[in-house]
Amino acid sequence: MASAAAPAAADSTLPPALEQLRHLAGELRFLLPGVRVGEARETTKEFDRETFWRRFREAAMAVSRAATTLTEVFSRLPLPSPQETQKFSEQVHASIKAIIAVYYSLPKDQGITLRKLVRSATLDIVDGMAQLVEVLYITPTQSPENLISYNSVWEACQQVPRIPRDNKAAALSVLTKSVDLVKDAHEEMEQAVEECDPYYGLLSDIEEDNSDNHGDEEDILGCPSNRDSYWSEEDQELIIPCLALVRASKACLKRIRLSVAENGKKDQVAQLDDIVDISDEISPSVDDLALSIYPPVCHPTVRINCAKLVSVLKKALEITKASHVTPQPEDSWIPLLINAVDHCMNRIKELTQHEVEL
Repeated sequence: MASAAAPAAADSTLPPALEQLRHLAGELRFLLPGVRVGEARETTKEFDRETFWRRFREAAMAVSRAATTLTEVFSRLPLPSPQETQKFSEQVHASIKAIIAVYYSLPKDQGITLRKLVRSATLDIVDGMAQLVEVLYITPTQSPENLISYNSVWEACQQVPRIPRDNKAAALSVLTKSVDLVKDAHEEMEQAVEECDPYYGLLSDIEEDNSDNHGDEEDILGCPSNRDSYWSEEDQELIIPCLALVRASKACLKRIRLSVAENGKKDQVAQLDDIVDISDEISPSVDDLALSIYPPVCHPTVRINCAKLVSVLKKALEITKASHVTPQPEDSWIPLLINAVDHCMNRIKELTQHEVEL
C-alpha cells in the first residue's frame, strides 16, 4: 500500500506545468492501442493517393515542429506558465490526432502490407512523442535524455517520406528485409560451422586458466567442460543438410522477390499480401532452425524445425506459383526449388531417424 501511495504523493508535488505534461503523456499513451488495432474509416470518396501522402507528410512535419517547440521550452528554466503549457500541450495533442486520422484514411483495398508499414510509422511517431513528453516532465531541464527522446521523434517523422507509396513497393520492401534476415542467419551458421565449435575460444580460455584444476569436470562460469558444449561427428553431419536447407530458403525468397519485382501488379493487392504474409514466416522459421543446431543438439528438435521450415517454404512457393507474379506456373525455378527443399529434408530424416525411433 505504501509503495502505491508514493507515486501519487510524488505527482502531487509536481509544478503545474509538469503536471500538465504528465497528463498529456497519459493521453498520448491512451491513443496507442487504438492505432494498433484501428480499422480504416469507411468513406464514399474515391481514394486519392497523392493527397493521402501529401497529408501524411504534412502531418509528420507538424508533429516534428510541435516536438521541437516542446523540447526547447522545457529544456530551460524558468518553466512555461500553466497557460503556455496548455497551449503547447494542445498543439502536441492536435498534431498527434491529425497524423492518426491520416493513417485511418488509408483504405484496406490499398493493401494490407502497405497499411502495416503506415501503421508502424504512425505508432513510432505517437510512441516517440509520448516518450518525449514523459522525459520532459521527469527531467525538465536540459539533459541527454531530452535530446535522445527528441531525436527519436524527429527520426520517426523523417521516415514518412521514405515509406513505399503502393502495395507492390511495400511488398518488395518487406521481402527485401526477409531476404536480408535469412542471409544474415545463413552467414552466422556458416561461420559457426567454419569455426567447428561456437564455444571453442571461450572454452579454450577457461581450460587454460584452469590448467591446475586436475581434470575437474564441473561447470566453470556456467560453461560445462563436456561434450554438451561441442558438436559430435553426428551433429556435424546433420548440420550439412540443415545449412543447405537455409541456403534453399534464401534462394526461395530471392526468386519470390524477383518475381514480384518483374511481374507484380499494383492493383493485385490481395495476392501480393498473401505472398508477403507467408514469406514473412520464413525468417522466423530459419531462426528456430539455426538456434536448434547449437550444442547440445537435440536431433528430433532439429528435425521438427526443419519440417516446419519446409512446410512454410512449400506453401510460399505454391502461393507464388498460383499468383499473377508467375505468369507461367510451369516455370522451372519453382519445381527446382521444391526438389531441393525435399532433398534436404529427406537427408535430415535419414540422419535423425535413429533418435526419433528411440
